[in-house]
Amino acid sequence: MEKVPFFFSWSSGKDSAMALRMALEDESIEVKCLLTTVNEAFGRVSMHGTREELLDRQAECLGLPLRKLRMPEAPSMEDYEKLMADLMEEFGAEGLKGAVFGDIFLDSLKEYREKKMAEVDMDAKFPLWKRDTWELMREFVDLGFKAVVVCVSDKCLDKSFVGRELDQSFVDDLPEGVDPCGENGEFHTFVYDGPIFSKPVKFSRGEVVYRTYKPSDGDDTGDSHGTDTADYDTGFYYMDLSPD
Repeated sequence: MEKVPFFFSWSSGKDSAMALRMALEDESIEVKCLLTTVNEAFGRVSMHGTREELLDRQAECLGLPLRKLRMPEAPSMEDYEKLMADLMEEFGAEGLKGAVFGDIFLDSLKEYREKKMAEVDMDAKFPLWKRDTWELMREFVDLGFKAVVVCVSDKCLDKSFVGRELDQSFVDDLPEGVDPCGENGEFHTFVYDGPIFSKPVKFSRGEVVYRTYKPSDGDDTGDSHGTDTADYDTGFYYMDLSPD
C-alpha cells in the first residue's frame, strides 16, 4: 500500500503525542511534517504558552520537520482562517493530502476541521476520536510518555496544578468534572519524552504567570482543542519552561 502524505496538527501536548504515535504506526499515511500555531508577538505556542525554542527542540527529538502558522498578538477568527487557508494552499501545492488531529470528543470542533479540510480538498483523520479519556490517560503513562502541565484554567483548577508532572498522581488529584485529558480546555501540557522521542527535551521550570482573557481579546489559539481564549472570559496559570 502506498502511503498518502499528511501533515500533523501538533499542539506540543499529550493528546498530540498519543495521536502522533498512532499516525506514525498507520500504514496508510505518511506524516510529512508537524504544524503548530505560534503567537508571533510572544514567540510561544498558542494557548499552551510554551516557548518557541522548546517547540523547536521537541520537533528535533521527534525527528519531523516543523512548520509554524504565525499569528499576530490578538487575531480575529477571520485572521486565523485566512492565514490557515493560505497555508493549506501551500500544503496542497506540496502534495499533502490531509491532516491528522488529536481531538477526542468535541463534535463541533471535528465538524469544523472536516469542513475546512474539505474546502481545500484535503482529508482529516482523528486517531483518538471517541476514546475513553481515562483509559487514554492510563495508556499515556503506561507507554512511558512524560509531560509537564504548563497551563491550567482557573475555572477548573487552582494554581497548585500548574508545573506538575502529568502522571497518575496528577489524575487522581483532579476535581470531579475535570476531564483527565483536559479535553474541555481545563489544562494543557508540554510533552518532553516518550516512545516517539529520540531523546528527552531538557528544560527547567520557571515562574508561574497569571493571565486573564476577556471576550474582546480575540486571541484565537488554533491549539489542539481549537479553543478560542475569547470564549473563556477567565484566567489561566502558566508555568514558564526554559530550555536547558
